[in-house]
Amino acid sequence: MSDLRLTLAVGDYDHTRDLALGRVRAEGIDLTVLNRNVEEIFFRMYERLEFDASEMSMGMYTSSLSRGDMRMLAIPVFPSRVFRHSAIYVREGGKVKKPEDLAGKKVGLPQWSQTASIYAKGWVSSTVGIPLSKITWIQAGVNDPGRDEHAQLNLPADISLTSVQDKSLSQMLLSGEIDAFFSARPPQPFVDGDPRMQRLFPDYRPAEEKFFSSTGIFPIMHTIVMRRELYNANRWIARNLLLAFEEARDRSVERMLDLTASHVPVPWAMDHAARVGRDFVFKGGDMWPYGIKQNRTTLDAFLQYAYEQGSCHRLLRAEEIFAEEALAEMKV
Repeated sequence: MSDLRLTLAVGDYDHTRDLALGRVRAEGIDLTVLNRNVEEIFFRMYERLEFDASEMSMGMYTSSLSRGDMRMLAIPVFPSRVFRHSAIYVREGGKVKKPEDLAGKKVGLPQWSQTASIYAKGWVSSTVGIPLSKITWIQAGVNDPGRDEHAQLNLPADISLTSVQDKSLSQMLLSGEIDAFFSARPPQPFVDGDPRMQRLFPDYRPAEEKFFSSTGIFPIMHTIVMRRELYNANRWIARNLLLAFEEARDRSVERMLDLTASHVPVPWAMDHAARVGRDFVFKGGDMWPYGIKQNRTTLDAFLQYAYEQGSCHRLLRAEEIFAEEALAEMKV
């Protein structure tokens, strides 16, 4: 009996690379891995289901699922996780100098339902303590005008959100039309070294470490989804793919901790990885865990944020967004 032939589209990460190169294989699956830009992957999978499985934005996936869109089903694999204190940009000499200053201001974001924006807004409301209704929200492209909000939102009645089509967030921040904005990707003026644009947290790592220490939240940006039709016909693939992703991740971590050779062209990378592995771990002992158990705090917080903000139309449970075969824990 031949293996099931599947396509998987995923970003080019070290912790998925052994799967892409065939050094790790999912049992019973002949996997063709396509490495593409994540925005392209999201669009092609979400709009046309072009792949059998793919990386997918948590915001896009959970928003569609909450509206009854059952075309995709995820497994609890999280290829991209990023703290977002680094994603808040302000104007030099402007009104926002500390997080509490965001109250009563105009704050931009590229999409209300973008995963990074959901976490950033959740931080504003839950950690900083500013109700989202106390901010005037502006939606626009980060560098270019004309970006739309593609999700079908169910905004709370007290939220003020205005779409601007003829200006970018970068333009509006530098001109003083907005006071701050969130952007997962560094905006071009910041990349170009324009001193007028700064991060709210120039030294963001201590703030992010403090946030993790106090909340237990390590933000999950992306997950892995399958076409539900394919899953229904071959339910075993969910766990087999999960196990393969776990093995590829474990091999990546082993490389990062190897002191005998330089696996990445960064001085002291191994020492840094060892320090992180010592100081930044979950209760289960992992620093990049898959599954629900070690990620319960993060998943529950994200789903609560997404519902409260109107990206999700109902409050989802972590168990219902992942294939049940990928959640079972076998004990011998």
